[in-house]
Amino acid sequence: MYAHVINHDGNFGAYDVVENRRVELYHDATTIQVRDFGAGSRTGAGRTRRLRDIARTAAKPPELGQLLFRLVNHFQPRTVVELGTSLGLTTSYLALATTQARVVTFEGCPATAAVAQRTFEAVQARNAEIVEGNLDDTLAPTVATLKTPVDFAFFDGNHRYEPTLRYFELLNQHRTEHSVFVLDDIHWSKEMERAWEAVKQHPDVTLTIDLFYIGLVFFRRNQPKQHFTLRFNNLLDKMLERIKFLAS
Repeated sequence: MYAHVINHDGNFGAYDVVENRRVELYHDATTIQVRDFGAGSRTGAGRTRRLRDIARTAAKPPELGQLLFRLVNHFQPRTVVELGTSLGLTTSYLALATTQARVVTFEGCPATAAVAQRTFEAVQARNAEIVEGNLDDTLAPTVATLKTPVDFAFFDGNHRYEPTLRYFELLNQHRTEHSVFVLDDIHWSKEMERAWEAVKQHPDVTLTIDLFYIGLVFFRRNQPKQHFTLRFNNLLDKMLERIKFLAS
């Protein structure tokens, strides 16, 4: 998985589709009123923001969106849950990775959710659906109605310790031993680092992979408890590998 999924450097057709939409958003000067239920913006941005600014500073970069695409493409989940939709670029990667999956994404800001819906239409992510509102109110009742377990979950909705663990525990009740959870920004703050450590020690968690930007969580029962820290998209590593190849 590390060699052929995480560090895969090839191209999928869906990449261009989503990135074309990103370029559109980069040039969109439309202003919206942002409502944030989480830990706030990294940049200290206010509530009135232009879409192009959100796309440049808040949306996940292509490398991470494409990594999530490859993970979903590899594991082929039936039900994908995403906490935190933003402009819908990452959701699009999740949805286009396997069109047979149902992708349910949660967004607290009505204006942002409306833009995400337009993103889904632009990239033809017909299997993505948005649940709008505060996660504290929407997550539990929505997940309770799902007809299949949560096979893949991406946590990007609230970068604080207590909500992260609360949402983790909730989705943990609706998974299987083959489910994969992905936590975003695990080193974003002291709170998120505490949350990541708590997840690693959770009795149901058997294996984790720390890629610095995100953390992968596995629940396989017969897997000995192990924690790995691996590099992802490290340019220096690629340069060294190239030098070694040329030297040989």
